[in-house]
Amino acid sequence: MTTAVPEDALVLAGGGHSHALVLRRWAMHPERRPRRPVILVNRHSTALYSGMVPGLIAGIYQRRDAAIDLRRLAARAGVALVIAEITGVDSTGKRLELSQRPPLRFGLLSLDVGAETRPSGGMPIKPLEPALAFLEAEDLEKPAGDAAPFCVVGSGLAAVEVVLALRHRWPERSLRLQAFPKRLEARVLQVLKRHRIELQPADAPLPGPSLHCTGSRAPSWLQATGLPLDQNGRLLTDHHLQVEGETLIFASGDCAVIRSDPRPASGVWAVRSARPLAANLEARCRGGSTRPWRPQRQALQLLGIPGSAPQALALKGHWRLGPFRWLWWWKQRIDRRFMAGFQQLQTMDSIDPDASMACRGCAAKLAASPLTAALAESGLRSAAQQPEDAAELLPAGTAGSSWLQSVDGFPALLSDPWRNARLTALHACSDLWASGAMVTSAQAVITVPALSSPLQSELLRQTLAGLQSALEPQGAALIGGHTLEARHPTPAPASLGMQVTLCVNGQVRRKHTGTGWSKRGLRHGDRLLLSRPLGTGVLFAAAMQGAADAEDLDRAERMMGSSQHPLLEELLREETEQEELHACTDITGFGLLGHLGEMLDDDCRLQLDAVKIPSLNGALELLEAGHCSSLAPANRSAWRWLDAPAGKAGPRIHLNLEGLPIGGSRHRALLELLVDPQTCGPLLIGCSETLAMRLESLHSWHRIGCVL
Repeated sequence: MTTAVPEDALVLAGGGHSHALVLRRWAMHPERRPRRPVILVNRHSTALYSGMVPGLIAGIYQRRDAAIDLRRLAARAGVALVIAEITGVDSTGKRLELSQRPPLRFGLLSLDVGAETRPSGGMPIKPLEPALAFLEAEDLEKPAGDAAPFCVVGSGLAAVEVVLALRHRWPERSLRLQAFPKRLEARVLQVLKRHRIELQPADAPLPGPSLHCTGSRAPSWLQATGLPLDQNGRLLTDHHLQVEGETLIFASGDCAVIRSDPRPASGVWAVRSARPLAANLEARCRGGSTRPWRPQRQALQLLGIPGSAPQALALKGHWRLGPFRWLWWWKQRIDRRFMAGFQQLQTMDSIDPDASMACRGCAAKLAASPLTAALAESGLRSAAQQPEDAAELLPAGTAGSSWLQSVDGFPALLSDPWRNARLTALHACSDLWASGAMVTSAQAVITVPALSSPLQSELLRQTLAGLQSALEPQGAALIGGHTLEARHPTPAPASLGMQVTLCVNGQVRRKHTGTGWSKRGLRHGDRLLLSRPLGTGVLFAAAMQGAADAEDLDRAERMMGSSQHPLLEELLREETEQEELHACTDITGFGLLGHLGEMLDDDCRLQLDAVKIPSLNGALELLEAGHCSSLAPANRSAWRWLDAPAGKAGPRIHLNLEGLPIGGSRHRALLELLVDPQTCGPLLIGCSETLAMRLESLHSWHRIGCVL
């Protein structure tokens, strides 16, 4: 089967087992990856391996043990990652519909979007992430002996395995399985009885909280696509894994079934279909012929029975074996070996080490020393000695001068062009927010990698939409700009070759003055408040080496993607003529200490309270382990503010360690945190105690020190 494929991107919709293994194949063999942009779209940055979910529920595994890190896997495979909720497919327009952001155009589409539990009331087991959060909330309920009975609903092996896992999780809680008894085998009933799990008729009322394992169906949004589906909503494909009647759409995993060779939804067949799916996608992208695949008729299932003497039961068709202890260890070995195939992949293996160490985002900023020298030698010494976050558009002294302008930008931090553009815009706007100005308009200079025209158009469309997503909620407009085509080699993924620079304009909106906030203006007794934690630089630097935790990166990205313009509006409302905000800046590439140094007047001295400086989850641990941004070594020159100059009584900035041992690993990590470059970093303000207390009551400001 040979068909020419348009030169748009190959989009992998869903991070199921099939797609994860396809990416692993391309990570290990880059020469097999299609020579066109490939985009993976998934609602989360991780995908849970189904074989280890019962162990995860039981508490035998931690989340990271069972999670495939799609961010790391995609980076290793040279594939862009888009974290978004999929809501539909427009096969005619060749678009993958996404929630709260523009659709993605595709030349070739592969669907591996998993399944969801059939609705039956209560909490469904699928999608897994909400179900796991539900169980964590149940952990916090009354002591097991006093808690309401917990019921698992379902007559299949999945329900049995889940309720047995819950017995290990909650040894003393009353557990019930609501099922049709005739559908359960005698040996399964014996296991349930031995583990004190009460069997409840399928039509009995539920006594308390419940988890439903009542069979699965494909995601409901597939119903509106017009694609051929079976009675369970699963996509019907041929033996080439191509959706019937569609030349550009493939499907595999729990959301699909081969019409002439139907198999139940199972991770076994999802895993087995990965290799033929990858081979057929590769063949279609190069204009070759696809090959048919025939799945095995039956699959071996291992039902785990955790406990002090764990066992497992083996099932295949009508054949049964166990339960035996050795089957438990065999199951664990299979599961751990599967995960090891992903965990052993190192992001940097196939990347030039010199290039890989050059951080992106605001960590790509020029270091302070060469910047200061160049400004001085160019006759712009005042810009280096008294830097401000934004410049007035009208000449100094002009009456009514209240318009400010700033410019910012950086190489793509993320491979998702929409999200990267949003972060770039929020980062650029921060300079105006730190000056007390509301953003009114922006112009963009966008450099696009050298690709085919359709691919360039799609990258530009996604980028412009990302910029607008950050500007429009502020009442600001993107009013123009300029585009360029890059003259350097196109990276993989190509979206990392995007570079956005934004010129933002804004108007000062302070009630009692027409001038904005300055970096300098701190007064004796002022309190120093920080709007959000530090640590983005080290987290993304460690991510390039495969060392950052996926959940920590998710939290950091959510924080960075949250606009701080409502915080500016709050500051403007609370500031009065009697209680002014005296100084403000935003923490970006030079780190907290570097930007604090810019706020120091000749006679100004500060105290920083070390243990009160907030950091993102995982940041201090990574700094203790020796990870840092490529800009951090140059930023360490700001440590001079912590030393007493010759002939002076003390340092300009006193670091109050509050008993933290000097020279210890946490002290060293804290010093590194002070110079960690930030992208979409916090606002830092200096104000009176009265205003500080009022602001702290309205927002989670972090009080980190004071002016001495």
